[in-house]
Amino acid sequence: MAHATFGGGCFWCVEAAFKQLEGVDAVTSGYAGGHVENPTYEAVCSESTGHAEVVQLEYETDEITYPDLLEVFFTIHDPTTKDREGPDVGSQYRSAIYTHGRDQLETATQFVEALENDGLYDGIVTEIEPLEEFYEAEEYHQDYFEKNPNDAYCTMHAAPKVEKVREQFGENAPTST
Repeated sequence: MAHATFGGGCFWCVEAAFKQLEGVDAVTSGYAGGHVENPTYEAVCSESTGHAEVVQLEYETDEITYPDLLEVFFTIHDPTTKDREGPDVGSQYRSAIYTHGRDQLETATQFVEALENDGLYDGIVTEIEPLEEFYEAEEYHQDYFEKNPNDAYCTMHAAPKVEKVREQFGENAPTST
């Protein structure tokens, strides 16, 4: 089992999208990249902690690879807008990859360079840095889309990301191996 941590806007949307993938065993919403221990949602939203809303995945490397996860990550959010994803604005919504080890750091960096070289995006602003600490978000944020599928925010923003993953990847991630 391996871990990956991504920030691509509201964690409700990112969590819901990654839960569609075979080989992803768990997705936990939380906070990373800041300077305050045990931040709360309210503190993160105040932009005083430096944290981003992120999801941490537990995945089976024999079923899905880290490059597969990167492909999905760049499919479900806009990596060219600084501190923004859709209607959500603030540094807590930044595009970020928090790596678990040197291999992930190198893979993520090369992946972004390839996207830029291929001209798929103009000006990727995704931060890539080693994960220092992950703080699990409050319980009411966990599985939010599953618990609140008719919530207006979820129907307008999370559901389209879920559909995009289902349409492009089915229940299986793309195969890069």
